[in-house]
Amino acid sequence: MLYEWLNDYRELEDEVLLLDLKLERSKRELKRWTSGDLMKVKLTAESNGAKLEDIIASIEYELAHKMNDLYDVKKLIGTFKGLDNQILYGKYVEGKALIDVAFELGKSPNYIYNKHAQIMRTIEYVRTTEIPSKLLY
Repeated sequence: MLYEWLNDYRELEDEVLLLDLKLERSKRELKRWTSGDLMKVKLTAESNGAKLEDIIASIEYELAHKMNDLYDVKKLIGTFKGLDNQILYGKYVEGKALIDVAFELGKSPNYIYNKHAQIMRTIEYVRTTEIPSKLLY
């Protein structure tokens, strides 16, 4: 799951921005119905205006979950230090190709590709390794 979040980080970031925009637009529309130019217009139960508060709550719920996912990815990247962190941040947060990350860090592309593969193996190992129950107590 964490590896998927790394791969989807940029897409997730875009989804958060779109949800935030949708939320602000819905709140503006609700304000029009409650205290603006549409205040005196009668709503039917089926109209979108009548459902705005539910729509806003749904968007806020989805936005909170996606923002938590972004936080988790940044937290994961933050657990890596030095070069590992720079590689992960450059590739997944900034959306750069590994060859560009290598160039910016003054390292050979092969070294960065191998280092990235090593980091991914570490993430996969941690993800699939169970902690012995005796260590939990």
